[in-house]
Amino acid sequence: MEKRIELERRGRNPAKITELNLDNCKSTSIVGLTEEFENLEVLSLINVGLTSLKGFPALPNLRKLELSDNRISGGLSALTCLPKLSYLNLSGNKIKDLETLEALKDLKSLVNLDLFNCEVSQIENYREKVFSLIPSLVFLDGFDKEDNSEDEEDGEEEEDGVDALEGDAEQDDEDIDGEEEEEIDEEEVEEEEDEDEEEEHVPLDALYKDYNPIGDDDYEAADGEEEEDDILEEEEEEEGAENRGQKRKLEESED
Repeated sequence: MEKRIELERRGRNPAKITELNLDNCKSTSIVGLTEEFENLEVLSLINVGLTSLKGFPALPNLRKLELSDNRISGGLSALTCLPKLSYLNLSGNKIKDLETLEALKDLKSLVNLDLFNCEVSQIENYREKVFSLIPSLVFLDGFDKEDNSEDEEDGEEEEDGVDALEGDAEQDDEDIDGEEEEEIDEEEVEEEEDEDEEEEHVPLDALYKDYNPIGDDDYEAADGEEEEDDILEEEEEEEGAENRGQKRKLEESED
């Protein structure tokens, strides 16, 4: 196991390693794994041949531990130094009774435990008893207390997440459409205002540039009034001339 650990390190500082895979490296006990791996989060020791967990190091950040297909029959109290352990796989080991599992109740973060293919799983009311023994447990052998599988719950969470994302996308589309409609309305209003301003500022000479007064009643009336005024003036001049002529004749006759 020590040689395998050195190989997996690849010269890295143990404190910087978060995952370590030691599957199939043959050893009956924990050797070479130390507390230097303080940031280790995932550790896999599948099919190593372990018969004891004695000397298991205190790993304060370990969340997932794979110990399946070994020969462990007890000594689970060695795992109580893992305060953040939430997943523990002990399937295919030599665990025979509930008393062996009692030490796991001190793992306050443990929510997922796998004991598949262990003799203890053949005990009557095994599932109810294990859930009662470990209060923090949510999943046992892949199922919760109501026999809902872990995969089903993960699928429902993913669907909820997808629905939420789709709903957000639809809302964004509606917001974008609304903004586009508002912009279009504003553009139409601006165009109408521009047209009104153009009509208001049309010069008068442009309006009357091509105007032809022929046939217009107002213009005919104006022309007729001018003609009547001319006739009256001529008549007044003629009357004045006659009066002056008569006046001269009277003056001559008196002389």
